[in-house]
Amino acid sequence: MARANGVTTLRCVAPVLRRCRGDNGAMRLRHVRPAQALWKGWRYVATVAITALLVSGGVVSAAHGSVAPIGADVTPTELDAAGGAQPLALTGFNPTNLISDDVFYDGNAMSAAQIQQFLDQKIGACSNGQCINVLSASISSRAAVISQRTGNLVCNAIQGGTMRVAELIYRAQVACGISAKAILVTLQKEQGLVTSRAPSDRNLRAAMGQACPDTAPCDPAFAGIGPQIVSGTTQLKTYRAGAFSRQPGIHFIGYHPNTGCGGTSLDLSNYATTALYNYTPYQPNAAALNAGYGLGDGCSSYGNRNFYNYYTDWFGSTQGGNPFGNIELIESVPGSFRVRGWAIDPNTTAPIEVHVYAGANGYPTVANINRPDVGQAYPASGSQHGFDVRIPAQAGTLNVCIYAINTGPGTNVLLGCAPRTGMTGSPFGSFEAAASAEGGVAVSGWAIDPDLAGPSEVHVYVGAAGKALRADIARPDVAAAYPAYGAGHGFRATIPASVGTYQVCAYAINVGAGATSNLGCRSVTVAGPVDPGRAPLGNFEALTVAGNVATATGWALDPDTGGAIKVQLNVAGAITEYVADKARPDVGAAYPQHGVNHGFAGTVTLPTGQSQVCAFAVNSGSGGNTALGCRTANVAEVDRGRDPIGFFESLSVSGNVATASGWALDPDTSSSIAVHLYINGSGKEIIASRARPDIGAAYPATGPNHGFSEQFTLPTGTSNVCAYGINSGRGSNPFLGCRSVTVAAATAPPPPAADQGRAPLGFFESIVPTAGGAAITGWALDPDTTAPIEVHVYVGASGWPFVADRIRPDVGAAYRMGDNHGFSATVPLGPGTHRVCAYAINSGAGANPLIGCREVSIP
Repeated sequence: MARANGVTTLRCVAPVLRRCRGDNGAMRLRHVRPAQALWKGWRYVATVAITALLVSGGVVSAAHGSVAPIGADVTPTELDAAGGAQPLALTGFNPTNLISDDVFYDGNAMSAAQIQQFLDQKIGACSNGQCINVLSASISSRAAVISQRTGNLVCNAIQGGTMRVAELIYRAQVACGISAKAILVTLQKEQGLVTSRAPSDRNLRAAMGQACPDTAPCDPAFAGIGPQIVSGTTQLKTYRAGAFSRQPGIHFIGYHPNTGCGGTSLDLSNYATTALYNYTPYQPNAAALNAGYGLGDGCSSYGNRNFYNYYTDWFGSTQGGNPFGNIELIESVPGSFRVRGWAIDPNTTAPIEVHVYAGANGYPTVANINRPDVGQAYPASGSQHGFDVRIPAQAGTLNVCIYAINTGPGTNVLLGCAPRTGMTGSPFGSFEAAASAEGGVAVSGWAIDPDLAGPSEVHVYVGAAGKALRADIARPDVAAAYPAYGAGHGFRATIPASVGTYQVCAYAINVGAGATSNLGCRSVTVAGPVDPGRAPLGNFEALTVAGNVATATGWALDPDTGGAIKVQLNVAGAITEYVADKARPDVGAAYPQHGVNHGFAGTVTLPTGQSQVCAFAVNSGSGGNTALGCRTANVAEVDRGRDPIGFFESLSVSGNVATASGWALDPDTSSSIAVHLYINGSGKEIIASRARPDIGAAYPATGPNHGFSEQFTLPTGTSNVCAYGINSGRGSNPFLGCRSVTVAAATAPPPPAADQGRAPLGFFESIVPTAGGAAITGWALDPDTTAPIEVHVYVGASGWPFVADRIRPDVGAAYRMGDNHGFSATVPLGPGTHRVCAYAINSGAGANPLIGCREVSIP
């Protein structure tokens, strides 16, 4: 036992130690040399010792439940409550995976009533009034247990009192997240209490074998059924939550405390298995396994063998039963329903089948995509359990359901369903224009085939002559109307034709379900050659303003071509270009040889104040552009006289440097406003212009740039700081709050702490859609340093690094590692549903843990 900074820590240095309690260090251990170990029947019982127990009456007769008074977890032969011998052969025993994490760490495995019923069935009539189905136990109330090593929660608080043992087991299960089934099996393998009809005082004092070294008497501080269950369950949870003793990975596990008996290196696949080897630190050899519940040889130990035997005999597979998983995405995409997620069968590490149903039609697939995040969450199952599959779309709205298919005991499991409308059917679109052009007919329009995300084909016929076109020109207006298909669906071409009048028709060619669609027909007269080099003509007819968006309308054509030409809108040197291809029958009537499609209607965004918008018709060939005119527009910022709003959130101090944080905005403007800070009566003006995505989400009309975080020096003693939001126009300057802080006299800074290799901790708190992606918030810190650390955010294979250096007084108060450990950033995401995961990056040695995943839908 060693003490450092007032915290007790323990090292297990002798293989004969029965239990080691670490982390919060309440247990006292007695150490003896290995040569002195008699093994006392705890994990290994020699033949002579077994015979002595039998002769001396240490094993109760079969009629009373047959338990050994001490060390039932290694008694080689056990009898059930009815006196019948248990099976002698083990099936399915895997020393690297004794029990799955899901089964072992199940805080809802059994109710108190189910535990009581189970004990009554196993014990029946009690002979001495001390059986645990009739016994009551007293425990003291206990606060939540937090690991001093990791800061993780080990167990929640437990309400004390006098209660039946079944209720006590239930409370320990819920508080510590250890399955009541595992607790019952431990009580049986240690002292045979689950089937004993006449347990002794000695059995009850050492009920779970907690604080009982193999080479010394049990610690009396933990004696009794109540303390044994509470302390033993806490110990089983401490190995994982406190990162104490062995952790999953490769470890040498001996067969016996006698090192001459040997052992093997085992790749312990999960925390639950590792906890059992920490609690009972030997594995059964071949002789012990071949004996079932019986006697092996002189190098046999039995504790973990018996745990496996009792669990599987009483509760079934230690790996659970039914498969489980998660549906992360069900979406309609062109021609398909896309389904993504993961699925695991706890009875195997191999990938399993997943069946996807769209209505009555089913499609099998295999969940075999590498998912490191799933492997990290379920290390015993590996990572090859992801699926991302597309099945054929069907017309109409269907229920899309996903089933995980069982490979062993249990049933198939429905992972989820969602109604989705199939993106399939006949093409659709618009044949927008057909006009005489030099050498033929100029045609334009757009087309979408619902079964294709990309461009489709359009066939255009001028009379009997046809031409195949690829509808792949960017059309933002089409993308805005049909966002699932994107913009690349426009077509524009000139079809060669001689002088004359033609019927011009356009057809969208079908792919997949449906049929080819006629987009329309137009009559076009192809004129003879014209004199080239003439300037365009047209008219800038009107400029209308709505808010800060101006719409310019008019018409323009080039007398040298029948095709649509471009129009440029110029605002203070910024040029926006549009095509003058909108139908204008009046222009067509005035210039019949050029057709009707020469109108324009383009929008531009104007700044506050007066702006001049000028329009130019762009020549399609030789010759200059034509100025169509300029028009003036005014955009006023409306001040309604509303007062600013905001909040003085925090005032923190480090040394004599204080940081004031909060936010303020004026609802009459999107611009950042001033905040006045009064520090002990002295004024200081700052601008609340820091990005605050949470404020932007709450007040979308004003944007996110309204946070403030200002540092300043304070004198020793108590200072008062008050904040006021300053109105950008009419109205008052409201009070945002006052806060006080005390600056202590300067002391020498503590020496820097050594990096102890501890993993960072933190929490991914929120994610909300915002302009350009999603805004995320949370916090992260490394217990080995007070400096801010990095947080890496991943969406699939794409990642972004951020620094968690935002002021978070709540985190500082909870962990006393300083306040600069918050993060608030924007992740660039496109439309759709995304799973976003965050990892805290270690500042030195140690792991980079996952601090959370969240889903967000970007419109």
